[in-house]
Amino acid sequence: MIKIGIIDDEILARKVLEDYCSKIDNFEIVLSTGNPLEFINFIQQNDVDLIFLDIEMPELNGMEILRSMVKPPKVILTTAYSEYALESYNYGVVDYLLKPIKIERFLKAINKVSASKISESNKAKGKEELQIKHDGIPVNISFKSILYIQSFGNYLKIFTDSRMYLITETLVNMTTLLPENFQRSHKSYIANLDRVTKATKTHLLIETNKVPVSTTYKVVVFKKLEALAKS
Repeated sequence: MIKIGIIDDEILARKVLEDYCSKIDNFEIVLSTGNPLEFINFIQQNDVDLIFLDIEMPELNGMEILRSMVKPPKVILTTAYSEYALESYNYGVVDYLLKPIKIERFLKAINKVSASKISESNKAKGKEELQIKHDGIPVNISFKSILYIQSFGNYLKIFTDSRMYLITETLVNMTTLLPENFQRSHKSYIANLDRVTKATKTHLLIETNKVPVSTTYKVVVFKKLEALAKS
């Protein structure tokens, strides 16, 4: 069963999502609330696989909740406003549903969750190495050897201990293939947080390389670094 959390301060909006979720065989609603603080307390003590998260709420809005979670479950944002869409995808949000939510659009979002889980399954199978094609030749790169990844037009530069690889791929797709210690630090960079030797408000030092940290990603980067230091 996929455990579902619904957080929305509008009772009618919650009822709509509860009804839609009840039509999915393997969905189990474990929490439906309009209180963000209740949700935060709940998720600290219970497993939740997928959250339907409203943005505009009293006390804490959805984006603030999202930024506060070090390892959030799958998240589908629900809102009547579209201005948060771009930022939301920086936090790995699966989809962004505009109210009023139609059943067809809801089902499309659920299909994205399924696709995301498949990507994670494939990632787990090759958890020691990243499989790429470089100059048309298959190459396996140890995750441990990767320092950082940089977007370069329609390509990615993968910087490792020994060399740089240039491949045709996007940062968004690449994030689905990497383990938890990799994190977007900037719209154009993914950093291997295990290789960070020093962190400032604007940069991560990896070996002799300075990887930029933008305002958008700063909170999640430093929360992940803190969590890795404690593990």
